[in-house]
Amino acid sequence: MRADFPLPDLGWEPTREFWAGARRGELLIPRCAACGAYAWYPVARCRRCGAGEFVWTRMSGQGRLFSWVVVRRAFLPAFADQVPFVAALVALDEDLAVRLATRLVDCDPEALAFDLPVRVVFRPLRFPTVQGEVPAPMFVPVDGR
Repeated sequence: MRADFPLPDLGWEPTREFWAGARRGELLIPRCAACGAYAWYPVARCRRCGAGEFVWTRMSGQGRLFSWVVVRRAFLPAFADQVPFVAALVALDEDLAVRLATRLVDCDPEALAFDLPVRVVFRPLRFPTVQGEVPAPMFVPVDGR
């Protein structure tokens, strides 16, 4: 087990625009230029029509809690000061099949429920064992739970 691990690679071509959008406070998801289907996680060819051109599209940042787990034990030393935290899968309102692996923040883990409305916020992704930080999309319950 490693004590450290890298932050996201901001220059990696498939997700470079995603992280650039996050730096600006925008949630961007690639959308097929031919048929309009969203493609998350980024792929070379559209799963619906096979086209190979995508346009990074600004999303509303609204979604629904699809799945979650409350992490109570640090599985790596870098997470030791962050437990407990809520790891979540959020389905975006524009297309509920688009689900982001993320964190829920500013919430009561005991009050969470399937299909809970959530909205994006941008927080620094940082770890004590890694130098630097990256703005990352995380989500909060719309009703303040």
